Amino acid sequence: MSVVRTKNVAKIQTNYAKQQELIDTSSTNKRKLVVRRLALFTLFAAVFSYFMISTILSQSSALEEKKTEKRQLDQDLAALKKKQDIYEEEIIKLNDDEYIAKLARREYFLSEKNEIIFNLPDDKKKEKTSN
Repeated sequence: MSVVRTKNVAKIQTNYAKQQELIDTSSTNKRKLVVRRLALFTLFAAVFSYFMISTILSQSSALEEKKTEKRQLDQDLAALKKKQDIYEEEIIKLNDDEYIAKLARREYFLSEKNEIIFNLPDDKKKEKTSN
């Protein structure tokens, strides 16, 4: 029972009515244009924000990885500097004749005249054999 009824009202054909009709259609068109512009601006703003946020997040994660890598490399550098100091001390000791003689006696069982070398087992070897 709901029939669409059309209005059978005649329009007044005066200059004022035509001007008002033009003003109404132009304001409606302007409103549509403003809504479209705002929607387009909002879309561009959202896309731009997404790319900015994703860029910031990826850069911060890359920065964190670089920081952890730097910490690890700093630790490695410290360990290598300690080794270098030990090796430099060893070089200085190897220039000393007494140290070389002591090292030869200990490592290669070399002896001086009238010297007897006794080979005693290490504590680590004792522990392994006792287990």
